[in-house]
Amino acid sequence: ELINPVHYTVINVAQLAELPAGTVVTLDSLVKAGLVTSPKYPLKVLGSGDLSVMLNVQAAAFTAGARAKIEAAGGTCEVTE
Repeated sequence: ELINPVHYTVINVAQLAELPAGTVVTLDSLVKAGLVTSPKYPLKVLGSGDLSVMLNVQAAAFTAGARAKIEAAGGTCEVTE
């Protein structure tokens, strides 16, 4: 059992695919876009689904699959605190 489990707000790359190309994706921008309901926990991007638009994603964590898909689409992954 984890003593101090880390909680994340999670989103899949498939949900990011509907954003316009060139968007800077942050937890706050996802809340404003209605893709995430609460900014209570840091953002973690998961790799489920496909992504074909170039996005600059700023999140606390990325799965390897999410990072690969974002970068394959020409985007960037920036780890934030």
